[in-house]
This record gives sequence, C-alpha cells and structure tokens, in this order.
Amino acid sequence: MKSWERALSVLEALRERGQAAGHGWALDTELLLSHQQQVNALESQGLVELACREDRAELSALDGRPVRWAARLTPHGHDALTYGCSRPRAEPSPGGEEADRQVVELIPSQMAALRVFVGLTGRLRVPPADGLGEQVRTASCDHGIKRWRLYLTTEQIASVAYGLWLHRMTGSAAEANRFGREYGVVHDPVRASDEGAAAADGRPSAAAGDGAGVSGRG
Repeated sequence: MKSWERALSVLEALRERGQAAGHGWALDTELLLSHQQQVNALESQGLVELACREDRAELSALDGRPVRWAARLTPHGHDALTYGCSRPRAEPSPGGEEADRQVVELIPSQMAALRVFVGLTGRLRVPPADGLGEQVRTASCDHGIKRWRLYLTTEQIASVAYGLWLHRMTGSAAEANRFGREYGVVHDPVRASDEGAAAADGRPSAAAGDGAGVSGRG
C-alpha cells in the first residue's frame, strides 16, 4: 500500500470513529497503537488535530473514564479525504484493448508538455490520439520517484512522442530525447508523412517492415 493510501485509510478511520461517537473525536481505545502513531504523523501535515488537555478532560467526563489521547480531522483533513476518495484513477483493465496497454512513466516536465498538447485538442491538425486526454487527466503520480504513471496504447504512445516533438520544436528537446531513450519512440515528421500517403494510396507503410516498435524501459 502506498503512503498516500495508508494516510487515506487512517483519515477514513478517524472520520468513521468520530461520526459514530457523535462528537467528532476518535478516542485512544478505538484505534490501534500503530494507527495512533500514523495519526500523530499526519498532525504535522495539518490534516489531524490532537486533543489538548482541556479537550481530553471534557471527553473523559463524557466517556466516564480517563481519555489520554484523542484525534479528529481538521477541515483540511476532511477535504483531503473527500478528494482522495473521489479522485479518478487510471488502472489497466485485465482484458480487451486494455490488455495491450503499456505502463509509461513521465517526469514532471514531460507531463507538463503533454498537458499542453492535449489541451490543444480541437485546434491541432494532427490531434492527440483517442483516449489520451482521459489518460492524462486520470494519471497518478508516484511522489517517491517523481513520475507520472499512464497506461497507454501503442497509438497513444506515438501521440505522446508527437506532442513532445512539438515541445522540442518550440523549446526544449530534453523531454522528447528522454522519451525516445526510454520507450524507443521518436516522432519523425518525414516518415509520418510517408505513412499517411501510403495509407491513403492503400500501399504498405514505410515502417511496416523495419522492426520498429514500442519498447519497454531498459
């Protein structure tokens, strides 16, 4: 389980215990010690409030016993839990077209360029591949390695290469070069034009027998 998933599970437990109690607080007897330790860590992020001495005294009177520890969600914690539970996630499907998808991991600058590319859908003569915009919208970020993870078809990967080529032609080449090294796909406008003409004429494409394809990260 990822760190953010563990945090959400702890926040969810706090919310459930607080709602069940009616006063919003989760008490020391209601959470495992390991969860209490995780809650203590979340306090430093502003997601959780720990009960002060006065709060614990009031809770002790309500519960009829000494309450030594209690915690509840802050407004930020509530919103983080609500957002985290509602956020769409891109997960590969076990069968059908999804089975042919490849995991693609992009660094932040590549993802930023890709967002510009898909944001221009409707204005480009060569638009992003079908479904690429949705993959970008639902991509998840592994903050530990600072990579955005997408599940893409071969057509979508080629479309990413085109978007990064546009970025290269108007600014930085680093993003397209890195993508080419890691996934073996670089947009070639000359070959793309030849393939388009071949398809229009019903001829085999120039790349059909060259062995080129999508490769995984080495």
